[in-house]
Amino acid sequence: MDSFGIGEAPDAAAFGDAGANTVRSIAATGELQMPQMTAMGFGNIDGVEVIAKTDSPTATVARIREKSPGKDTTIGHWEIAGLVSESAMPTYPDGFPPEIIDAFEAAAGYGTICNRPYSGTDVIRDYGEEHLKTGKLIVYTSADSVFQIAAHEELVPLEELYRICRVARELLQGKHGVGRVIARPFVGTCAADFKRTANRRDFSLVPPKATVLNRLSEAGYDVIGVGKIGDIFSMSGITETHPTHGNTEGMDVAAAMAEKDFNGLCFINLVDFDMLYGHRQDAAGYAAAISAFDRWLGDFIGQLREDDALIITADHGCDPSDNSTDHTREYIPYLLYGKRIHPENLGTLYGFDHISETVWRLLTSEGEDNE
Repeated sequence: MDSFGIGEAPDAAAFGDAGANTVRSIAATGELQMPQMTAMGFGNIDGVEVIAKTDSPTATVARIREKSPGKDTTIGHWEIAGLVSESAMPTYPDGFPPEIIDAFEAAAGYGTICNRPYSGTDVIRDYGEEHLKTGKLIVYTSADSVFQIAAHEELVPLEELYRICRVARELLQGKHGVGRVIARPFVGTCAADFKRTANRRDFSLVPPKATVLNRLSEAGYDVIGVGKIGDIFSMSGITETHPTHGNTEGMDVAAAMAEKDFNGLCFINLVDFDMLYGHRQDAAGYAAAISAFDRWLGDFIGQLREDDALIITADHGCDPSDNSTDHTREYIPYLLYGKRIHPENLGTLYGFDHISETVWRLLTSEGEDNE
């Protein structure tokens, strides 16, 4: 559940996120309904005070604190997969320096405009018409380690935008190795009706070290990425990928994978919580999206086989009620569910890499009855 944080981490203030609590903010709307995850024991997790507790949880639960010095998608997912980052990825609060922009324009064959930290919806409102008149690409960043390129789909076709992003990805290495280059296509005729489309693509750094995805695939297991997982890991260790255009499609693919006879890991990212609601400061929309996921979860649980295990977690927070549109440094939830899992409360854990260790153990322990 991309960005579903459950409360500020002990070092949140150092990231400008004191008081952040994504689940508390969406619960405050009065529209959050998650009976399936409540029954699993979500409310029993340390520090979660806005979800009801249960005396008979059906899942093993915990909250997990991040080891890596970041709060972005790439670092969060890499740590989930067992790769703890030693340093934060570069950010550009004043925009990208000339050495980057000049090299990018020369390599891509386009001029650029903006080059500032910006909200993704605001940037196309403020620069979209200039983009259409001049043909220059809208380049912007955020508080995260990202190089984002917005372009109108009728002016810059998708495959051309993706090519441009690959050019940027090749350039942005070493000290300028941002976590992600992101294609941000949009449509519309004027500032009043410009809107981003679902054809976003992320181009991440190749993980510098092996992750559990590599270990599993090298050992002969299936490693299936759904949503932007393939992009986040640059396909390293992934044997099959299914890009999606939002939560609904992601959940449909997840249900289809549950019917498939594979042996290994299916790693699914549901991006709408973050992209459509967290960053846009839409707490009510976030609550509705979580509620929709929870309703779907009821049916999905019924699809699970005797030896299946389901892990529900997040990669960072994105509090929709704080004073920024950026990610937030928060604990993440951890729920481990399966017919052969004995529920327990693990309290507070340190390191998202606990998840990779659990996945490896579940798949390689010849069917032990717990994690």
